[in-house]
Amino acid sequence: MLSQFFDAHLHIIDPRYPLNPNNGYIPPTFTVADYRERVAALHLNVTGGAVVSGSFQGFDQQYLLAALDALGPGFVGVTQIPANTTDEEIVALHHAGVRAVRFNIQRGGSESIRYLELLGKRVYDLVKWHVELYVDSRQLPGISTTLRKLPRIVIDHLGLSKAGFKHLLPLVEKGAIVKATGFSRCDFDVVTAMRQITAINPAALVFGTDLPSTRAPKPFALADLELITKNFPLPLAEKICSDNARALYHE
Repeated sequence: MLSQFFDAHLHIIDPRYPLNPNNGYIPPTFTVADYRERVAALHLNVTGGAVVSGSFQGFDQQYLLAALDALGPGFVGVTQIPANTTDEEIVALHHAGVRAVRFNIQRGGSESIRYLELLGKRVYDLVKWHVELYVDSRQLPGISTTLRKLPRIVIDHLGLSKAGFKHLLPLVEKGAIVKATGFSRCDFDVVTAMRQITAINPAALVFGTDLPSTRAPKPFALADLELITKNFPLPLAEKICSDNARALYHE
């Protein structure tokens, strides 16, 4: 039994703040109260987590700041910002609990990938943020040269694609972190993939619920977490479900 759980990937969808249709899609409401109710029903001892900006939230920071304030200590933000964001704005976001910048290559809604190196290096030098990428791993070879120049990168949802997974593992060898999230989005056996990642680096895998599982074929269920707890020794499961993410997000 896990003593605690850091939810490394969740979304808050608050209709009080701007929501932009992405390919015609606007997600249903999922507030901080909804999130708390869902994890309580699953009997998860969530002691922290990372609120991730989605394609439908664009560059809006209001929802994220409100969510972090409501969730309280232990929770951090992963935001999307334009390349022309000022140093002062980035520092203010950092003080509010934001710890990473996201590039949504898969669905858009974030800054263009042409600014990946420039913005990724800038936020790291300024406030030690890392870069998170929602990307199909088949696309990794096209940006691998840039990725290797960044101080730290995180790949969402195990890279999504079996065909591209072979391109993900060399990045893990170089220090990349991979999110074990949104399992139904993947077209391969996720347990085998997670074992390959942790065999390279036990600190490279972080687990999250991906709640509310927007556009996923299947929403998060307790069985997803059990793929960790039943297939990995407890010390490693605790690293995947808490320790690794706390180190990543400086919590």
